[in-house]
Amino acid sequence: MISPELALPLAVVVPLIGFFAIWALDKHPNLREGATILTGVILLILTISVFEAVAGGARPSVFAFDVIVGLPIAFSAEPLGALFGVVASGLWLVNSFYSIGYMRGAGEKNQTRFYMAFAVAISSAMGVAYAQNLFTLFIFYEILTLSTVPLVTHKGDDAARRSGRIYLGVLLGTSIGLFLPAIVWTYAIAGSSDFVPGGLLARHVDQAGPVAGVLLALYAFGVGKAALMPVHPWLPNAMVAPTPVSAFLHAVAVVKAGVFAILKISVYIFGVDFLATTGAGKPILYVAGASIILASAIAMKKDNLKARLAYSTVSQLSYVTMGAMLASSMGVAGGAFQIAAHALAKITLFMCAGAIYVGAHKNNVSEMRGLGRVMPVTFGAFTIAALSIVGLPPLAGSWPKFLLMIGAADAGERWAIAVLVLSSILNVVYLLGVPAQAFYLAPAPTGVKSRGAGPEPIDWGAVKEAPLLCVLPPVLTAAGALLLFFFADPLFCFLAPLAGGG
Repeated sequence: MISPELALPLAVVVPLIGFFAIWALDKHPNLREGATILTGVILLILTISVFEAVAGGARPSVFAFDVIVGLPIAFSAEPLGALFGVVASGLWLVNSFYSIGYMRGAGEKNQTRFYMAFAVAISSAMGVAYAQNLFTLFIFYEILTLSTVPLVTHKGDDAARRSGRIYLGVLLGTSIGLFLPAIVWTYAIAGSSDFVPGGLLARHVDQAGPVAGVLLALYAFGVGKAALMPVHPWLPNAMVAPTPVSAFLHAVAVVKAGVFAILKISVYIFGVDFLATTGAGKPILYVAGASIILASAIAMKKDNLKARLAYSTVSQLSYVTMGAMLASSMGVAGGAFQIAAHALAKITLFMCAGAIYVGAHKNNVSEMRGLGRVMPVTFGAFTIAALSIVGLPPLAGSWPKFLLMIGAADAGERWAIAVLVLSSILNVVYLLGVPAQAFYLAPAPTGVKSRGAGPEPIDWGAVKEAPLLCVLPPVLTAAGALLLFFFADPLFCFLAPLAGGG
């Protein structure tokens, strides 16, 4: 069995080895994709070994090297990082299988480059998950941004290039303009950038002064991948990418790295008790609440399914930020639980969107009338994931809302409960309307154009379920959203030390 101390650096290195294997097997697609899958399997084994060690009370750590004295590249694992590592690696493996079916089914070009970029991106996500300090987290956060640009611009057309510029501009602008100064300021105050149980700044910042609030705002908006409004436009613009990329951005690594960083900074740099005492997080709490409602309202107006799901993600990510800013044990637990529950549901929704495109060549909700009758498996998985996002038991998405509501009550922020209830109602409208239309509305007659469709009339005889590798992965992740509901207690117990910063 691999020791957790060895598994930490290997989790970063193994995908890079996979990168070179994929490159070397460019002319052999089956072997190339076999290398991708093998990399994913090994990575999942490594992250599970770290998870089990942390569950047993261990806090493994590894020093790599000093960039300069006092600024080391170092890795360690605690409950939040161990959870993110397992979620990201597990869903990356599922997404890799899905990518094979989608990329071949849709006839996408430059597939070797696609899988190579994926490998570097998951390596950097592991670096974020296991970062022992802010400096290490920032380095891998930036690598994650740069490595995903080729994925966002994969199609190579004008729309893709424009989206790539927005993606890179917003994420680099926020990280260099806000996130990096916040790290430098933190180091100047505390003489360290380490993640410390109870909060690094708790012993160094005057609780009555404005420093904590200003620093927290720099972090909240500087971590642009958390997509807190108004630094969210990169996310909807990235929807021009192939659907496996959208799934990766929304569920596997990129946005999850953002909200993971917000939660980890709140717990280990500021400290839950410190935030509760100072009230430094209240302005960001209000922004998170507004983001939840505004993004949901925008999602309701989007006919393009991926754009609708993108704004749904902006809303759902703010649940995690809200949990962190509530500065209560239940709020933090709810935010952490949301990372896992939302990942399972949202990757299902995006993979279903891709399966609909491969099987029926439809992107717009208005074109999906009656599709559920010929694609029942795809739309069935979509329905389960949508119900999880809504928060309906017995699905995993019900637990974060429950925990966040308790956290809001504990913190005396009763208005946040109303926000979560209203969010669920809006979720019903813009998500469940899709399968309702697909299953219950009669399809347009053969030869009739759907509203919003292209020049070709509908040929229902040509519509069918996508290939197995496009359909099976969302079925598995939808089942995962169901299973996680019944295994909530072990996960809750695993995350319990977070409230105390442990």
